[in-house]
Amino acid sequence: MKKTLLASSVLAASLLSGMALAADDTIKVGVLHSLSGTMAISETTLKDTMLMLVDEQNKKGGLLGKQLEAVVVDPASNWPLFAEKARELISKEEVDAVFGAWTSVSRKSVLPVFEELNSLLFYPVQYEGEESSKNVFYTGAAPNQQAIPAVDYLMDQGVERWVLAGTDYVYPRTTNKILEAYLKDKGVADADIMINYTPFGHSDWQSIVADISKFGSAGKKTAVVSTVNGDANVPFYKELGNQGITADEIPVVAFSVGEEELSGMDTTPLVGHLAAWNYFMSDESEVNDEFIEKWHAFIGNEDRVTNDPMEAHYIGFNMWVEAVKKAGTTDPEAVGEAMIGVAVPNLTGGYSTMMPNHHITKPVLIGEIQDDGQFQTVWRTSGLVAGDAWSDFLPGSKDLIADWRQPLACGNYNVKTGKCSGQNY
Repeated sequence: MKKTLLASSVLAASLLSGMALAADDTIKVGVLHSLSGTMAISETTLKDTMLMLVDEQNKKGGLLGKQLEAVVVDPASNWPLFAEKARELISKEEVDAVFGAWTSVSRKSVLPVFEELNSLLFYPVQYEGEESSKNVFYTGAAPNQQAIPAVDYLMDQGVERWVLAGTDYVYPRTTNKILEAYLKDKGVADADIMINYTPFGHSDWQSIVADISKFGSAGKKTAVVSTVNGDANVPFYKELGNQGITADEIPVVAFSVGEEELSGMDTTPLVGHLAAWNYFMSDESEVNDEFIEKWHAFIGNEDRVTNDPMEAHYIGFNMWVEAVKKAGTTDPEAVGEAMIGVAVPNLTGGYSTMMPNHHITKPVLIGEIQDDGQFQTVWRTSGLVAGDAWSDFLPGSKDLIADWRQPLACGNYNVKTGKCSGQNY
């Protein structure tokens, strides 16, 4: 009996040791994207992108001699659930970094969790700025890398009246606050700015589009700057077509409509309208061709498209890999310090660099929607633009900078007072 119990104890200990060893041999990567709900139209592809990037890295031998394991959760377009799922990834699954979130409200929801547990989030979508956290790396566009250049482009095309149309949450409201201040600095009158917000998943656009049409009939060239997010874009563009509003009459420049969203839409009423991003699938470069080829092979469907947030994950993931190699560990503190200054290829043929404010350098592109759901680039910056965490056009922000290098290590340092307003952001 004693020998049997001893043998069982030894076997159990051996199994537990083996399980621990297996866990030690795996580096876990969290994937925090909505696979259901109103944002699934945009976020599901980013989950697939992360699975591809992890698979590609494992084919290269993994990282620090270990294989990577993607841990996927579905926060289901439920903003409080994002925080719960983030805590699950960090505390229960013990992931070494998390790639995810789309809307700013979901990022705001998880931010306290990442700061409390001192983990790292790589956020791949354009956002409103006004934030720089020690625990977040912003690989999507800040307003000076998307919204401001888009307005400048439209001004050069003769636009004088502006409709700022957005989904009712923090990203559109803050972005439009910045754009309104910017337009007024450029001499645009209050009467030439129309602002409208609708809830997530909004479907009845008839009266709003009619108001846009009426606003655009005042004899001045009018454009819509759209921060409408998620599946609400489908009925929005459809209603524009129903009411005969063409891109020649009132062009729409969108910040949240890319190739993935277009792939599920009838593009007939969208042709000629615009989007501002930092990457288009149609961009010609060897690295982009290679990425598209790998994507089609991985997903098993040559009709699947690529888009800007996918490129942001591509950049962010490769930056994390290089920082882990540089630090020699996946420890968030060490990796966070190693991230600053890391440069990796982007998909437009250049290199993007992580700046001290945890934002990256990116080119800015304006694309015109084609009938095949792709974009034809009509304008681009001559070089890369560094993301600005704090807007130069808001009174409370223009004196703030973010620099996470020692000895400053501050996300909102006031250059006039010489003080850091908070520990992280």
